[in-house]
Amino acid sequence: MSITPVEQLFTVFNETALIIQEELSCTYLEALAETGENIFQESILQSDELSELTVKRLKKSYDSIRISDFSKEDIRKSFQLAILKGMKENVQPNHQMTPDAVGMLVGYLVDKFVPEKSFRLLDPAVGTGNLLTTVMNQQPTKNIEAIGLEIDDILIKLSYVNANLQQHPIQFFNQDSLEPLFIQEADAVVSDLPVGYYPNDVRAAEYEMKADQGHTYAHHLFIEQSMRHVKAGGYLFFIVPNGLFESEQAPKLHEYIKEYAVMQGLLQLPQTLFKNKNAAKSIFILQKKGEDVKPPKQVLLVNLPSLSKTAEVEKILGKIDGWYKENK
Repeated sequence: MSITPVEQLFTVFNETALIIQEELSCTYLEALAETGENIFQESILQSDELSELTVKRLKKSYDSIRISDFSKEDIRKSFQLAILKGMKENVQPNHQMTPDAVGMLVGYLVDKFVPEKSFRLLDPAVGTGNLLTTVMNQQPTKNIEAIGLEIDDILIKLSYVNANLQQHPIQFFNQDSLEPLFIQEADAVVSDLPVGYYPNDVRAAEYEMKADQGHTYAHHLFIEQSMRHVKAGGYLFFIVPNGLFESEQAPKLHEYIKEYAVMQGLLQLPQTLFKNKNAAKSIFILQKKGEDVKPPKQVLLVNLPSLSKTAEVEKILGKIDGWYKENK
């Protein structure tokens, strides 16, 4: 039975991460970041802390592959599988990875709406870098510089290793994305928004969407922060909860969007992708207001079928195509 490149690479990531995890008594995800860095640097960076036998075992496993023989997508998928394995052991609710099919769809939309050959892309909640690199991999002929922000130390380390292995030019900032940012303006934003309340009321008070009382929704603040750091006319692609406009803070969001942006589309993702109805999400497309920005004749509203139904998905993509030609 032949083994796929993804399986082959996953086996190396997994085996070597387990060896490092055991020897250094760290978590699987920490070990995965270490082993990914070793593969990228082509040396065993922890050799001072490891036994001679362990170094030999690692070397044997690393020597079984050449990372340059693998495509960016194969690297991304195999690293993602290893991350998912690590997350199962140590689950935190806001560390959910964006499903691949959704990443592909966001990549398709970015490719459509941002036809420029060179542009700057921002993900203010980059996590492990999976969504950002999925989007970049789908546009191999474009020259994309990316910026990723992430508060979690482990996730940003995985993100950085992930980007290095795939040879993507991404700048990473390890910080609370809702604090002041010192980054260049982006042409477009993609983000699977962290949902929930933002605990820092003092910082939230600096945003137009701050709640009148109690904590403000973090996902609202992420939308506002993204809007501040994207150029006039730039597009924003957010993965948002389906109930985005039904919360008690929704009127603030409505007001804000009306003032600063033009709504281009809302694509409801198939229920089958999510564990339960309450977890279901949509892709929300906004365009920041600017001189030549006109609202579309009608907003692109799509209910996506199950993504395994290829013919139905093709039909929807045709519909999106038609809408784009008519409105752009």
